[in-house]
Amino acid sequence: MSVRIDRVAMIAEMARKDINCNRLVELSGVSRVTVTAVRNGKSCSRETADKLAAGLGVPVADIIKEV
Repeated sequence: MSVRIDRVAMIAEMARKDINCNRLVELSGVSRVTVTAVRNGKSCSRETADKLAAGLGVPVADIIKEV
């Protein structure tokens, strides 16, 4: 299943926690290419969304875009 990340929420959370793309890659285990694509509005798998949320330390519902 494909989900879309709310890029504004993700970027805001990254800024709030002072996490850059490279650090999010380390914390989440998601590739830099994927992190960049998601930040630019591309959809991703639910598994990737879960990893990104865990890397940011937030519930996945906080960064998934409602459709």
